[in-house]
Amino acid sequence: MSDKIVGRNPVLEAIKAGRGINKIMLLKGGTGRAFKDLIAAAREKGIPLQEVDRSFLNNLADGENHQGVVALAASKEYVDVDDILALAQSKGEAPFIVLLDEIEDPHNLGSILRTADAAGVHGVIIPKRRAVGLTPAVSKASAGAVEYIPVARVTNLAQTIDYLKEKGCWVAGTDAGAQDLLWEKDLNGPMALVLGSEGKGVGRLIKEKCDFLVKLPMGGQISSLNVAVAAGLMMYEIVRQRGAGK
Repeated sequence: MSDKIVGRNPVLEAIKAGRGINKIMLLKGGTGRAFKDLIAAAREKGIPLQEVDRSFLNNLADGENHQGVVALAASKEYVDVDDILALAQSKGEAPFIVLLDEIEDPHNLGSILRTADAAGVHGVIIPKRRAVGLTPAVSKASAGAVEYIPVARVTNLAQTIDYLKEKGCWVAGTDAGAQDLLWEKDLNGPMALVLGSEGKGVGRLIKEKCDFLVKLPMGGQISSLNVAVAAGLMMYEIVRQRGAGK
């Protein structure tokens, strides 16, 4: 079965990344530079194009804002945890990995993947159960970053943490009740950052597996941040401590 990639930018990024695309559906009469760039990129890769009317695209996109473009693509492949570690090694960098404990909102996952790609994260690990996978909605929310950030999907997140420890990674969990603020801890070296879902947070067993817990200061009346926002702040504190971008 084909996956759908919805929206101009996600489709264009999928083309650039060499994703296997079976066909691209375009709005009949569509105009503009973005349309021309996408058509040119598709033709260069030999991807079939088909013009269709708006009602057809609306049905195909299942209510998402398609911007006149929907691609039918082969399913995005998950990687193994070892592939993520090997990527870090190939770059000569200490592993920088994000683990997500039961994130169910596709928009949050997509936003986290987008930030992870920008922050130089080597890979994201998600559980197979009680969590959203790499759906078309996630691809759209990631603005195409899903094509570039490796994602591993594992059966047991706790066992995966143990494995990362064996491979030399420190595991930092996030918890509102943690004693230490994020920037009070040394986040250099091989690092795996664990984030939990909104409402539930990181599960008890997963927290127990972490080497230490950190939190963000909350000075207002709201007790927590959106997980994608919190993830961005935490990832970029690791970037800051590593001295990237100087």
